[in-house]
Amino acid sequence: MSTATLPPKKTNRIGLEVLSYKGGKTTLCAGCGHNSISERIIECFYEMGVEPWSVAKFSGIGCSSKSPAYFLNLAHGFNAVHGRAPSVATGAIMANRNLFAITVSGDGDTASIGIGQFIHMLRRNVRQIYIIEDNGVYGLTKGQFSATADLGSKLKTGVVNELPPIDCCVEAIQLGATLVARSFSGDKRQLQAILKTAIAHQGLSVIDVISPCVTFNDHEGSTKSYSYMKEHDEPLHELDFVPSYEDIAVEIEEGEVREIEMHGGGRLRLKKLGRDYDPTDKMNALRVLDEAEHQGHVVTGILYLNTGKPHLAELLNLVDEPLATLPEARVRPPREALDQMMEELR
Repeated sequence: MSTATLPPKKTNRIGLEVLSYKGGKTTLCAGCGHNSISERIIECFYEMGVEPWSVAKFSGIGCSSKSPAYFLNLAHGFNAVHGRAPSVATGAIMANRNLFAITVSGDGDTASIGIGQFIHMLRRNVRQIYIIEDNGVYGLTKGQFSATADLGSKLKTGVVNELPPIDCCVEAIQLGATLVARSFSGDKRQLQAILKTAIAHQGLSVIDVISPCVTFNDHEGSTKSYSYMKEHDEPLHELDFVPSYEDIAVEIEEGEVREIEMHGGGRLRLKKLGRDYDPTDKMNALRVLDEAEHQGHVVTGILYLNTGKPHLAELLNLVDEPLATLPEARVRPPREALDQMMEELR
């Protein structure tokens, strides 16, 4: 009696199935943009061959901060208090620079109670991926406006926002992040390319993802709804990411594509769509964001990229080993060093 041969299971370059990158079942609302982001994270970490047990996930409070439970079950995780994920992540990364850190926050968690933490993380260029799941409202407390809500946008109740928004991408570019991007949770291809670029980047990657709240902010009058993003999304370029470990041969007409080499050896491929956008030009990135705000557009793509700035662990000359594993002889100053310090303070 013959038995059917089962097809081999599909694995990535380090021999893991995609199941190793999944998490628990989501408890967010059906159709929530946050779930799409979690799916993209699973896909990108699997395709890039990142060891999930080397990853540390951080979050604060809010619908967005529940997301890390829905991807990378084999990773380490810490759910911090409201707005404090940046400092918790910074401490963990400094204690063990070998961790691959990803923080998922929200527009309320980042731009309101956590804005001070966010700013100091930016100026330190802490090496991690920092995702802002941005829906313009407080989803856990019945949909009030958050600090990223656009001027003139409306709630379901008809209330109009009279305060100008905080643009997290502008803050990130001005204050020190070395990869800054904006995307839309409904744009699978673009978000994948951005996430893969961030995985390869040796610095702080801030990704602001417009992620519509289907319960409180997906109606006419909202500027962070699915319909508004589909009508006003203005991609800066067509994105693709070529991992350094793949041997790819392409034939491209001159002037059609610009490639930027990443620290890790990967390449970011930008296809020009009507304009020659240079993501390494800081002032131009800020100008483009300012123009988009006045025109009512939402520009998406890699807004800014700087591969030459050292991240915090490099600035501090931290050793490669986790600090907790160092023997006393390497962390305790000798008596001669202490005597010298005391003498200098006399």
